[in-house]
Amino acid sequence: MKTSIIIPANNEEAWMGYCLDALFKSQRVEEAEVIVVANGCEDRTVEVASKYEVLAAELGWGLKIIDLERGDKLHALNVGERAAEGNILIYLDADVRVSERVIFQITRVLDKEEPAWASGQLQMAAASGVSKAYARFWMKTPFMSNSVPGSGLFAVNRAGRARWGKFPEIISDDMYVRLHFTGRERIAVPSSYVWPVAEGWANLIKVRRRQNRGVAQLEELYPELMKNEDKGDFSKLRILGYALGDPFGFIAYAGVSLIVRLTQDQSGDEWKRGR
Repeated sequence: MKTSIIIPANNEEAWMGYCLDALFKSQRVEEAEVIVVANGCEDRTVEVASKYEVLAAELGWGLKIIDLERGDKLHALNVGERAAEGNILIYLDADVRVSERVIFQITRVLDKEEPAWASGQLQMAAASGVSKAYARFWMKTPFMSNSVPGSGLFAVNRAGRARWGKFPEIISDDMYVRLHFTGRERIAVPSSYVWPVAEGWANLIKVRRRQNRGVAQLEELYPELMKNEDKGDFSKLRILGYALGDPFGFIAYAGVSLIVRLTQDQSGDEWKRGR
């Protein structure tokens, strides 16, 4: 059972090494290939990834590096899939660090004939006080605590991948894929991965606004998928309890949410995560 790990990367010079270091320290996967799809990069992303070719060969991993002029994550995913030979497809953001066993565990649970989706236990990383507080409260929301979000890392087997065509031009690729599977078809493995949170008020607002736009876009374009959403409700009583237990976390999370709701987006279409 061969596994293909597809990593779209746009100007990820600062993160590419951390991502690949962690990936190549993973517990041995029998047959695996890593496909780095650099798209529209104006930095040393390709050069950094190329430095891992020798290590990949020594470990028995395949490593393909595709350099595209066009900066488009969805296009990069489509190109990466065309190059993928695996029966299991793992989609990994270039700023994510996997734990030693998460890739191995995902390959095990997806080695089946029935369509399935899988991810690990998400851990958020933040440096600034406001981002730490925001992340702390966010992890308590129903979407994060009741479901398996797959933000930055998700995987499907080939039977699951057959449920949609090429990736459309959408904002939220991870949510789009996740909603093609019912709660029973989504598997959470016990090992974790680290996903960085945007740093500071301005970047949190920018990212939250984009997340909201992504959800609204899917609701408009693919309403039939929303039946598979399983995040549950965030009752006022539950919010109050969390707010009393973590007032600064509540202020950070509620403040970002309120600003996004009451203000218009002045940033245009440019997208940067704001780390």
